[in-house]
Amino acid sequence: MTEHGKKLNIWNIIGLGLGGAIGTGIFVLLGFGIQFTGRSILPVVVIACFFMLLAYWYNLVMPSIFILEGGDYSMKAMLFNPLFSGVGGYIAVINGFAIASYAIAITDYLMILWPQVGNYYKLITFLIVTVFFASTVKGSRFITILQNIITVVLILSLVMFVIFGVPKVNFTEFFDPHADGGFFRDGFSGFISAIAVMGWACQGTTMAPVSMVPVTENPKRTIPMGIIVVTLLLSVVYGLMAYVAGGVLPYDQIAGQNISVTAKEILPKSLFLFFVVGGGIGAIASSLLGGLAMVRYPFIQIADDGWLPEIFKKRTEDGYPYMVYLIFYLIALVPILTGMSLDAAVSLVMIPSMIMNIYMNLACIGIPKTYPKQWDDRSIRIPKGIYIVLSALGALCAGVVAFNLFKNLTSRDAVIASIMLISMFLLSWIRLKQGAVSKETLENNKKEIVRKALEAENM
Repeated sequence: MTEHGKKLNIWNIIGLGLGGAIGTGIFVLLGFGIQFTGRSILPVVVIACFFMLLAYWYNLVMPSIFILEGGDYSMKAMLFNPLFSGVGGYIAVINGFAIASYAIAITDYLMILWPQVGNYYKLITFLIVTVFFASTVKGSRFITILQNIITVVLILSLVMFVIFGVPKVNFTEFFDPHADGGFFRDGFSGFISAIAVMGWACQGTTMAPVSMVPVTENPKRTIPMGIIVVTLLLSVVYGLMAYVAGGVLPYDQIAGQNISVTAKEILPKSLFLFFVVGGGIGAIASSLLGGLAMVRYPFIQIADDGWLPEIFKKRTEDGYPYMVYLIFYLIALVPILTGMSLDAAVSLVMIPSMIMNIYMNLACIGIPKTYPKQWDDRSIRIPKGIYIVLSALGALCAGVVAFNLFKNLTSRDAVIASIMLISMFLLSWIRLKQGAVSKETLENNKKEIVRKALEAENM
């Protein structure tokens, strides 16, 4: 891929990465974290930023070893075996649960402005999902501009939350383990559960930077350094937000709630409305639109590669993959129609993603042996032994998140999660067994990605 014009530098990557990392998760999940651990939500979110960086270890180290133009897709294509290639594709479809969680969150915020919305909770959430899916038929050219505006509004909302909130926290009482809410409210188990829940909000530090390899100056050094700095900055921002969210109101008023309940307490009415509409609803709506737009081309690739039956290759004249989007839509309705909680919907997305991360992080262990020249030219100069330990630790972190999210599900939601996981592996095995997906094609795709990565080294 040839890119013209000025390349992105470290500051561009930091700005892009921080904008991508600060998302809707912090608006909707802080209260759930507080529910598990009380005021120790402050160290939870700081630790969670680095915990999730380890859980996405492959996204940090692979860009330091290879120049991979396809970002996360290329990394997975390099390291996945055929079975996991299919599972990775099905996870993209299962992300319909994430779309549902956004719609649920929007309804929760609407209830703040109009409490009567609660009388029609399922219907309104259903209509929100349906309207947003309908918008994908022709697409929206203004989505990128909208998301840029929302990012600015989002950051302003968070700054307001911190500036108005910090003076209203009693510093001494906040760190008193015997005061309301307390530290480590449910012990070590609750602390780890809170980290797992907050993983959704803290996981975005690597995703935007790794997608920018083709247009970044000295990407093998700039991308990993940018990710590390973004993680440090995010831990400070989220730590301040957790300090306010956990310290202004009593535990029973914020536990399991979104942070608007704290915002209402600390902000003047006009700024509170700005916070709810611009920061809360606006940011969530932007994420929902972005999530729907981003899956279009991966869906086409998943269908074309044969992971789905032939009928799912059907498209409109302008290429809209309506059959795959129909499945995506139906999956998004499951949490809504079953009355699933927001944190459970998030968990059903995170659990399979973390299982993929376990595989990817463990697969990184073999890179020094398979690609010795690239390993010798890596930008992160850690000894091989420490690299192997960190790769294993990254797999462990991803496993801890998956396990804790699973154990905190209700029995019904745990059954749904289990059926979903088993089905993804079973479908992948069946499609390979049927010959619907060519192992030879998958291997050739992997070789082509490796060839381009090695070629980029010499440019």
